[in-house]
Amino acid sequence: MKKFLASLLAAASFTSPVLAEDKVKSWRSFDSVGCMMLRECTEDVTAIQTWEDLGPEYVVAASELTGIIAALNKMEAGLFLADEKYFAFRMRGLYDVRKNNIFLNKFYIDQPTKMIQVIRHEAWHTAQDCMAGTLDNTFTALIQPEEDVPDWVRRGAERTYPENVLPFEAEAMWAMYVENKTLDALEVCAGPGKMWEHYSPTPLTREWLQEEGFIKNES
Repeated sequence: MKKFLASLLAAASFTSPVLAEDKVKSWRSFDSVGCMMLRECTEDVTAIQTWEDLGPEYVVAASELTGIIAALNKMEAGLFLADEKYFAFRMRGLYDVRKNNIFLNKFYIDQPTKMIQVIRHEAWHTAQDCMAGTLDNTFTALIQPEEDVPDWVRRGAERTYPENVLPFEAEAMWAMYVENKTLDALEVCAGPGKMWEHYSPTPLTREWLQEEGFIKNES
């Protein structure tokens, strides 16, 4: 059953990260990404507490961003803005399913429309993590049926992501284009209810939740 769930997303392949900035073998590589994810590299990595931390241009999504940040804080999931030296080539952001932190590439901070989409996208992965039962795991689950994702979004995802993470990334790409979609999912995750009480689980997600004891097996 676990093969149907993503244990890690794009960041999953990072192995053997270094333990400090002065030991990073190569910047803008999986080595530096891993160091940032472990929170061993903290220079030029700052926590985002309010939408104002992103800049005055982000007022266009102030309400949505405030809600996203509040929900993440309630779930004890972090949101960080980091120097581009930590990110692999063309990486705008990532969600670490192990430590429940989102990292945003500061290089794109002057592109608020794009960065807002990145925040929605990566925070949707947090919601997918929650859909797998709890944030205290390394698995994610689809929140909505694959066929609900618009065709134009799926085609874009197919050009960008490998097949093994395609359903999860296509769903997150969909969320990044829809105002408040990610916020709604995060607020459900933050409680007091459960994700699967609000979003009807897909058959594979339901099977996973039953196997793990989160919902009763009705058979």
